Amino acid sequence: MTTDSVTSPAARRVGVIFDRDQRPEDLAEFAAAVEELGADDLWVVEDLAWAGGISSAAIALAATRRLRVGIGIMPAPLRNPALLAMELATLARAFPGRLIAGIGHGAPEWMAQVGASIPTKLALLEETITAVRSLLAGGTTTFDGQTVQVDAVRLVHPPAEPPPVVAGVVRPRSLELSGRAADGTVMAEGQGPRAIAAALDAIAKGRKTADPARPHELVLFTHLCVDDDPERVTAASAPVVAEYTEFLRVPPEEVFLVAGDAATTARRIRGLWDSGADTVVLRPVGEDPLGQVRSALAALGTPDA
Repeated sequence: MTTDSVTSPAARRVGVIFDRDQRPEDLAEFAAAVEELGADDLWVVEDLAWAGGISSAAIALAATRRLRVGIGIMPAPLRNPALLAMELATLARAFPGRLIAGIGHGAPEWMAQVGASIPTKLALLEETITAVRSLLAGGTTTFDGQTVQVDAVRLVHPPAEPPPVVAGVVRPRSLELSGRAADGTVMAEGQGPRAIAAALDAIAKGRKTADPARPHELVLFTHLCVDDDPERVTAASAPVVAEYTEFLRVPPEEVFLVAGDAATTARRIRGLWDSGADTVVLRPVGEDPLGQVRSALAALGTPDA
């Protein structure tokens, strides 16, 4: 699905999420199937009490040959930057060019459950991303920040090709942070072209002080519901609309989904690309997730869809 772009080496990619409710023992088979279907990416999830992002990424990478595997996303309050860089470097060396690592603030209620709440969320995320990227680049890193301290650490086995470190964020100040510090931004489900435009504006503010030669990839997660029956689509997607109405603080009609028959889902994916998303990552809703992905990708390969 990948095409060339002068602005981002990852433009117009399509990926699939291994949903957090799926069993970890099914991940290897699912990843192999997604690769067989022709997707560019597989993304794994790290949410409290579900599954670990690093271990899940390792399973998916080992089960596939070409898929890029994304971790979306690891909470900065739970991750020491030096240890995180060591883990990512190990995967990047074993599977060069096939890893993209997402870091975020962490859901406040989950961080509170494990004693990891921190009032300086913006500083912690930016400093974690900065320190991890520095360590992965292979030099000796000394960092004395507001929340992160690293004293003359250098990885013994740095990756020849450091993996992109991207920020999973939602609000404007965090999006600006991502533009300033990260290699890309992961946008949460429920957001469509209007939200992409607003996010790109905020990211651009941060990019003003970043290295202009450094690419910045915009990754958008989106729910997928493929069905020829509009009533079944509405029923299957209703819980998602309710959840993301609350999460995004928007009216229900503004919650965006890639939903409808196969041709409609293909058009909506293309619309997200055209709006500025480099990578669209599909999160199937309802029964037969691989069948839905198969239908959407097949339609996406049809020019008239």
